[in-house]
Amino acid sequence: MIIVVAGAVMNLLLGLVLMLITLMPEEHFASTRIVYFSENAPSSQSLQLYDDIKAINGYHVFTAMDIQFAFATTKSNEMSFDVERDGEYIHLDKVTFGTVEKDGKEIIQVDFAVKRMENTFGVIMSQTFLSTVSTVQMVWASLVGLVTGQFGFNEVAGPIGMTSAISQAASEGLKTSFFAALMNLVYIMTIITVNLGVVNLLPLPALDGGRFIFLLVEAIRRKPVKPEHEGMVHAIGMILLLIFMVVISINDIIKLFS
Repeated sequence: MIIVVAGAVMNLLLGLVLMLITLMPEEHFASTRIVYFSENAPSSQSLQLYDDIKAINGYHVFTAMDIQFAFATTKSNEMSFDVERDGEYIHLDKVTFGTVEKDGKEIIQVDFAVKRMENTFGVIMSQTFLSTVSTVQMVWASLVGLVTGQFGFNEVAGPIGMTSAISQAASEGLKTSFFAALMNLVYIMTIITVNLGVVNLLPLPALDGGRFIFLLVEAIRRKPVKPEHEGMVHAIGMILLLIFMVVISINDIIKLFS
């Protein structure tokens, strides 16, 4: 069991190291504590200064990255917040935000700002760990969103789509400097690495997580599943994964030319 999960665990540990590399050059970090509201901010009717955001629409908030992801994926400008206020945890329903129309879509406006943290040894260590946790959560939430229909199939990218995204990130970074482009690439590597670790642990045939389930069954039954039965399950899983990969690759090619 240890050997089977070791690969995925190493992916997550590598993601931790890469996250540290991307965060080291930063002078400041954004916290999750509100310290400012814009003028006539609708959310200030519910939220208060110095509220420490713990969850948005049930999505746990570890870093400012989680706040961005929660706002990017919400379907309504009325949201629920869990905050820590004066040492007490409070749940707030129907926290309202203003919207602005952009390219025919309504974009929710974030009308508050969070506290800035200086880059000290303790802060960067905690931010490295928490940002990696945020990335794992983001990957998991994205997978759940695909299964539940929250995200469409067009929002999935395979190797071809990732190559295009990496090229875009590098180009955007080069507008600032070569170092900025390099950090963009390292950050994408971090997401891919963490993604691999999370997906490999899913209890699906042909993946490490699927193999782990068979070992778990063996530990409970005190005898292994017949090799031919296990082999058949993994073979079917591999065929389905390959078909899925082909479909995603075709979708990537169509998006490149559309």
